[in-house]
Amino acid sequence: MNSIKMKNTIFIVTTFLLASPFTFAGKMTMPTDAPASYEAECASCHMAYPPALLSQQSWKNMMSSLSKHFGTDASVDPKTQTELTNWLVKNATTRQKYSETAPENRITKTSWFIRKHDEVRPEVWKRASIKSPANCGACHIDAANGVFSEKNIKIPAK
Repeated sequence: MNSIKMKNTIFIVTTFLLASPFTFAGKMTMPTDAPASYEAECASCHMAYPPALLSQQSWKNMMSSLSKHFGTDASVDPKTQTELTNWLVKNATTRQKYSETAPENRITKTSWFIRKHDEVRPEVWKRASIKSPANCGACHIDAANGVFSEKNIKIPAK
């Protein structure tokens, strides 16, 4: 009887461990402690990217150069900058595949992003409804909820 219980326990634990990467793949929820300034300052121009999409160093680099934020002056007052930087760094990725310092501080220039989107032809990014690779919500229908699963993709025709 103990042998059967042990085998069942091993089976259940093994199944969970093998299935869990697939269960959580493509999901990056927004931390619940997001400061109101993140939505107000950052999401007023683009989607509120989950901080886990970049490394601590990438967030530090980005937050220290807000006056030249991808062609826009996104400067904020020092208190807000400190609050946002601390929160982004605290919630930055800890996963190896996202931990590189992003070239030009762009999520879209990271090796994992390029690898995940390598089948997207360059002209697709130029479609009016997409505009750029940074517009996650154009194709990832649940991006606002931090879901980037391949099951939730609908690439616009135009």
